[in-house]
Amino acid sequence: MPPEQRREQLLDATLTVILEHGYSGVSIEAVARSAGVTRPVVYDHFPNLGRLLHALVEREEACALAQLEHVVPENAQQLQPDEVLRQAATNFLGAVAGRPATWQIILLPPEGTPKAVRELVETNRAEALGRIERLVQWAVENSGLPSDLDVELTARALRDLGEEAARMILTDPVRYPRQRYERFVDTVMTLLWPGDAAGH
Repeated sequence: MPPEQRREQLLDATLTVILEHGYSGVSIEAVARSAGVTRPVVYDHFPNLGRLLHALVEREEACALAQLEHVVPENAQQLQPDEVLRQAATNFLGAVAGRPATWQIILLPPEGTPKAVRELVETNRAEALGRIERLVQWAVENSGLPSDLDVELTARALRDLGEEAARMILTDPVRYPRQRYERFVDTVMTLLWPGDAAGH
């Protein structure tokens, strides 16, 4: 197996161990067993467990941030605000469904999650909140929403609702499929913009 492919396999195995046993259950031996290789193979790519976990967190953070970059439609300025919010919700839930393991360690931190990982997640949540605030501010300025709407509280509510929806999709996808949340968002947007918004 090429080195880069083997490295990704070992990171995938580490993620599997974390999701099944928590961070306290992670060891070089456990990762090797999950990957179906020997311990020396793991050490060929990662000198110790700390470096392995660091590499995993870096990879999952990069994947999550890359997905978040595409949550807001690229042509947002040409759309009605309600349609932007609809598409943003759909894109975010699609991202969660597309990489459930990544979002599980972010939104449903396993037992024994290291402090550094928790702090990284909170930093990224704060960044996400800032993006949502800018989106809400833009919607207020370009729609019929009340000009005195509390942008910060609205952004926090949207972020928290989005995170809770993602958790439900991850933990009970049969009862809470992403399509159910997408229909809910569509209904709410229609209530907020009952007229000619986005043709609905």
